[in-house]
Amino acid sequence: MYTSAQLMDITRYNNNISGDAMKSSLTPIVAGLALAAITASATASAQTVLRASHQFPGGQGDVRDEMVQMMADKVAEADVGLEIEVYPGQSLFKAREQWGALVRGRLDITALPLDYASGRHPEFSATLMPGLVRNHEHAQRLNDSEYMDMIKDVIQDGGARVLADAWLSGAFASSLNCITSPDTVEGQNFRAAGPAFEQMLEAAGASIASMPSSEIYTAMQTGVLDAANTSSMSFVSYRLYEQVECLTAPGEHALWFMYEPILISEQVWQGLDEAQQQALTAAADEAEAFFAAEAANLDQQMVEVFEENGVEVVSMSEADYNAWLEIAKQSSYKNFADNVENGQALIDAALAVE
Repeated sequence: MYTSAQLMDITRYNNNISGDAMKSSLTPIVAGLALAAITASATASAQTVLRASHQFPGGQGDVRDEMVQMMADKVAEADVGLEIEVYPGQSLFKAREQWGALVRGRLDITALPLDYASGRHPEFSATLMPGLVRNHEHAQRLNDSEYMDMIKDVIQDGGARVLADAWLSGAFASSLNCITSPDTVEGQNFRAAGPAFEQMLEAAGASIASMPSSEIYTAMQTGVLDAANTSSMSFVSYRLYEQVECLTAPGEHALWFMYEPILISEQVWQGLDEAQQQALTAAADEAEAFFAAEAANLDQQMVEVFEENGVEVVSMSEADYNAWLEIAKQSSYKNFADNVENGQALIDAALAVE
C-alpha cells in the first residue's frame, strides 16, 4: 500500500510523462501548421491585386467594359502574381471622381473619358474638340502623332500612364427635333460632354447642363435636358432611345470624337515588377486591338438599335458640318488657343495629321 504522499508523487510523475509525450507528439503538428501559415502568407503577399473602375454598364456588351475585362483575363492567364478586379457602373468611384482617385493612388486602373479631367488639366479638352478627328482611321493615325505625345506627357506629369488608346465617335439626339444645322439647337437644354462642345453649342444658342453620360437618361426623363451628345456606345448602353425622338448619327461627317483610354496610376505602375509590367502591357495591346476592330461597327449598331425602337435617324450634310466647324473655330478653338497653355500648338499638331 502507498501512503497518500507517495500516491501524489506518482500522480505528478504520470502527469509529467503524459505532458511530455503530448508535447512531443504535437511538436510536428504545430510546426506543420506554422509552415503552412507562412507559405499561405507568402503566396498572398506575392499576388498583387489591382482595382479597375469605370462608369460604364458591366456585362451588357459595352465595348469599354469588355476592354477592361479582357485585360483582367489576359493578366490572369500570364500567371505573374497579378490580378485585376473590375468594378463597372460607378460601383467603386463616380465618373468624375476617377481621375483624382487614380493620381492619388486610391484607384489603380480606369477606363476614362479623358475630357472629364479637363478641370484639372485643360489640355485634355483637345481630346474632345469639334471636328478635330474626322473618322476612325484618322483617330488611329492620331495615336502615333506629336499631338498624342503632347497629351500623354500631360497625363504622365499628372500622375497616370496610358495602357490602351481608344477613340469613340458620337452622335446628337433630342426629344424635341432633329439636330442638323446650328440653328436647330437654339433654345434647347443640352448636355455636351466637355467644355469645347459646350462653348460651340452655347454659341449656337443652346443652354448647357454639364454631367457625365451616366446621368443623361435621368436628366432627360425628368425634363432637365432636351438634348445631348455622347458616344455611340453610350447612346446604346444607357438606353437613350427610350428618351429621344430623333438621333443625328455620325455618318460621313462626324463632328464628335472622344478619347477614352485605359489608364493606370503611375505610382502603381512603378510598384509592379518587370514581368507584371510586361504582362499588363501585352494585355492592354490586345484590348486596344479588340477595341479598334469594334469601334467602327458601333455607329451602325447604334443606328439599328434606335431605328428598331422607333427613333428617327438623320445625318448632317457637309454644309451642316462646315457651319458647325465655323462656329467651333470662333468659340471652342479660339477659347482653347487663348486660355490653355500650348493650346494652339495642340490644335496645330492635331490638324497636321492627315
